[in-house]
Amino acid sequence: MRRLLEFATKPLNKVHIGIVGLGNRGMKAVERYELIEGAEIVALADPKESSTINANRTLVSSGRGSANTYFGNSSHLRLMEDKSVDIVYLCTDWRSHFSLAVTAMRHGKHVAIEVPAAMTVDECRQLIKVSFETGCHCIMLENCCYDTFASATRAMINRGLLGDVTHCEGAYIHDLTHEVNRNGGEQKYWMARETLSQPGNAYPTHSIGPIALQMNIHRGDRMKTLVSMTSKGNGLRGRVNNTIIHTELGRTILLQHDIGTPRPYSRLQTTCGTLGFTQKYPLAMVQLKGMETALCGDEAVAYCNNFKEPSISEWHDDGARKGSPNVMNHVMDCRLVYCLNNGLPLDMDVFDAAEWSSIIELSGLSAQNGGRPVDFPDFTQGHWQDLKSHKFY
Repeated sequence: MRRLLEFATKPLNKVHIGIVGLGNRGMKAVERYELIEGAEIVALADPKESSTINANRTLVSSGRGSANTYFGNSSHLRLMEDKSVDIVYLCTDWRSHFSLAVTAMRHGKHVAIEVPAAMTVDECRQLIKVSFETGCHCIMLENCCYDTFASATRAMINRGLLGDVTHCEGAYIHDLTHEVNRNGGEQKYWMARETLSQPGNAYPTHSIGPIALQMNIHRGDRMKTLVSMTSKGNGLRGRVNNTIIHTELGRTILLQHDIGTPRPYSRLQTTCGTLGFTQKYPLAMVQLKGMETALCGDEAVAYCNNFKEPSISEWHDDGARKGSPNVMNHVMDCRLVYCLNNGLPLDMDVFDAAEWSSIIELSGLSAQNGGRPVDFPDFTQGHWQDLKSHKFY
């Protein structure tokens, strides 16, 4: 498993992408890749023929070449057999991610998976195993890792301004009540249905992703145990999950998931260090040693804008110049293509995909047993200390 740390493959002069799943997220990928250099969408697959036609129309109308299209129940297999495809971009439902990712790698394709990468610990282990056996990249597309505030916080940490990071908080707090009602109720709307099917944190990756990178998880530290509890709600209403993680080095992480209370949108993005504190939601705040009072709101955001992260901040600027509707997504896509173009290790590896996704099942096991502590598997099989920090190449 050691070779999957800082794993790199031969450079691809141009990255040829095949997109499986052309619903909302898949179509957004088709649209935003108009702004990405060094890559080309060459294949599209979806059970519905109309979806492939619509996606191809979007490609052509933006001045790009049309892609090979596959539709029907076996459309994903035919795309994976397409020799022009270098990487398969999975934009399907959560529960299909694992099986499709394995199939793509078995066909010799790198794979990029919308969150979460898998639903169980065993599936997470299998993703690592197949990536190792096939020599194919397996990355989970966690865009929140490229949030500008998160990037600035990492830059401050690397400059020593926060001292030793001891505690972080992250969340997915998003009142989806009206969206659920518009889409047929809790049993029909996919996010509500998946949340209610999980006793723990059903959607942890937006919250844990930025935290894991700044805490160097499996790059000098690792998540060791967790406890999780979920409040009893009326369906989604009032249902909140709290998960606390303890790391090997004695640091703590709080994750929250809540899509059924009227709280304002928040991912928390809280970092506590021995010398400083940052938080993005619900109000941006920065408090560093030597500051008489905390910077809040626009003042805090302006202060953070002074801190640039090498290899990341230039892509934020690129997205702003090109008018990207979502700069986090733009940076995520640009970085993936840049690393593949240059044969560099990807920003997030298959261990990240496994560790972050495994929280779904592990938090559920703890919550079902009254908050009993649950151990994290060491997906690196003892190599979590081999690297000393996370790096954007």
